[in-house]
Amino acid sequence: MRQCSYAQAIREAHAELLRHDPRVFVCGQGVWNPWYAGKSLLGLDKEFGRERVFDCPVSENATTGAAIGAAIVGMRPIVFHARMDFMLLAADPIVNQAANWSYLFGGQVSVPVVIRAVVNRGGEQGAQHSQSLQALFAHIPGLKVVMPATPYDAKGLLVAAVRDGNPVLYLDDRWLYESEGDVPEGLYEVPIGSAAIRRSGKEVTIIATSYMASEALKAAETLAQRGIDVELIDLRTIKPWDRDLVYSSVGKTGRLVIADAAWMSGGIAADIAAAVAGDIFHALKAPIGRVCLPDVPAPTSAALERAYYVGAEDIVASVEKVLL
Repeated sequence: MRQCSYAQAIREAHAELLRHDPRVFVCGQGVWNPWYAGKSLLGLDKEFGRERVFDCPVSENATTGAAIGAAIVGMRPIVFHARMDFMLLAADPIVNQAANWSYLFGGQVSVPVVIRAVVNRGGEQGAQHSQSLQALFAHIPGLKVVMPATPYDAKGLLVAAVRDGNPVLYLDDRWLYESEGDVPEGLYEVPIGSAAIRRSGKEVTIIATSYMASEALKAAETLAQRGIDVELIDLRTIKPWDRDLVYSSVGKTGRLVIADAAWMSGGIAADIAAAVAGDIFHALKAPIGRVCLPDVPAPTSAALERAYYVGAEDIVASVEKVLL
């Protein structure tokens, strides 16, 4: 097993898929430019040619719509959106076409497209470049949404998404790009819809998504030093999320904190909290804690960003509150 960065793992998944499946191609804005994609697509156009890895005009709607059309006729496209915020310009083909096509045609056709969008945070990028919008797309029937938190999952979930046969939104967080972990060589899949237990415990369940899973690990170490034993679940897939594992863990611990670095109102944390409260309320020993962003746009000030973004300290505080 080798150590790879998160960005390198994504790049490796693209390369392996392009190498082994002639139906795969990559398109989007900035796919040739490390400024847009970091190291996650570095040199793929040189290795596989610009007929299969091609840059597109600034038209998110047209690019995504064309990829969806290619998927319908049998290709396996990966569409790259360097800023998740501007993927909203492609909401019509994603929501009205990709998500509904198989249902409208009685399952006779599918839309095996992967729509990859990068969540950007910090760096004083402000409200239009810092949004984590996974809850909007998780709301839509017919779409699957994955958010890998480790290099291993970054590679395995991309492979699984391309092979899935359905439209999958693959959301990676730029704050994770330099993190490192074990990544096998060759193609492998991480099952969509399956969460992972990162740390076993018996007092409190922490469920975390994407970047917050790494923050939750730091929080768990701090809490362990204070004699608090937490179980940490990295959700990995946002839609469909792993209810069996979540319910089993909460049934054991009786307490739940959900960490999702998106807005509080109407988010993934709210969905999980409502499901747990509705289905296994009897198991709860305390109110459910949520660690999310405040319901305001991202600021364009380093000082305000430090107050705005949540992390390990906020998770620690929420866990200690549910233990009172």
